[in-house]
Amino acid sequence: MTEGVFHMTKINVVIVGYGGMGSYHGNTIIPAQNDKLTVTGAYDVLPERIEAAKEAGLETYESFEAVLADEKVEVVLIATPNDSHKDLAIAALRAGKHVVCEKPVTMKVQELDEILAVAKETGKTFMVHQNRRWDPDFLMVREMYQAKPIGDIFQIESRVQGANGIPGDWRHLKEHGGGMLLDWGVHLLDQLLWLVDSPIQSFNVDFSYVLGDPVDDGFFTYITFENGVRAIVEVGTSNYTKLPRWYVKGMEGTAKIDDWDCQGEMIRATNAENVSAPKAIQAGVGLTKTMAPPSEEAMESIPLPEGHADFVPFYENLYEVIREGKEPIVKNAEVRQVLALIDEMFAVAGR
Repeated sequence: MTEGVFHMTKINVVIVGYGGMGSYHGNTIIPAQNDKLTVTGAYDVLPERIEAAKEAGLETYESFEAVLADEKVEVVLIATPNDSHKDLAIAALRAGKHVVCEKPVTMKVQELDEILAVAKETGKTFMVHQNRRWDPDFLMVREMYQAKPIGDIFQIESRVQGANGIPGDWRHLKEHGGGMLLDWGVHLLDQLLWLVDSPIQSFNVDFSYVLGDPVDDGFFTYITFENGVRAIVEVGTSNYTKLPRWYVKGMEGTAKIDDWDCQGEMIRATNAENVSAPKAIQAGVGLTKTMAPPSEEAMESIPLPEGHADFVPFYENLYEVIREGKEPIVKNAEVRQVLALIDEMFAVAGR
């Protein structure tokens, strides 16, 4: 089928991997973001998921090859375990399909490079669903970084923590690309590297294996950028009480966002003249002025940013890229930068 047949029409999408994330794309994300995309079908290797797709009113396929042979299908959405992304994506691109791939795009940078070479060769769109760029809590921090309500930001702490261990089945297995760095780390690092437009000067990383799995159940990394910004990124799955989702330090104030509900506070210096000096407070068995709170006239509470995106949703952007030739919001070079950092983190840890 020629490109002219598809021009300015709705885009038909088939989901490959109709599990939790695949069905969420079909039932929730795509319908909410763009009525110019239609999820028409699904394929999965598990019979119960095929039945779930049928119950959702989707056409189902007996094989992946049958998906690729269907000329009505313009976009293949890959939501399978991580180790299968490369082969599926390359096959779909060579069959003349555009491809959306769930994160992490591949297990290693080399695999991504193979996909990108085929995308260039075929002229087809390949985009990675790095959806956390649209999280309101992240967008609040992005606005702080850009608008500087607490001055130039010099330290960012980004954490997600839970107490349920590693979820699911294949995420426990190294051969399928399990573990928290490839699960949540890829999100948090994508947010951070998209936010801070500066090369990384150095990093340290420490992986957690306290739950006894062959893959990491958490990690802690400290990153320094060439522009002087420092960042802590931490993921934990054995945290029965959590630290804030974000803790941000600026030259003129500090902000804290507690969780995805976007509650928190932002305090900044008033820079008022002739403010009272802090008074010593009792600290344990001693006194301190250093850690005493500033006087009331020296600081003020200001509203947190609203956290609205100034760019279109992912699937609206996908339509723009395919139909109108616009730039992707999630660029493959950015995805590659994150994956290269993850490769380095595993390498320095000997994993």
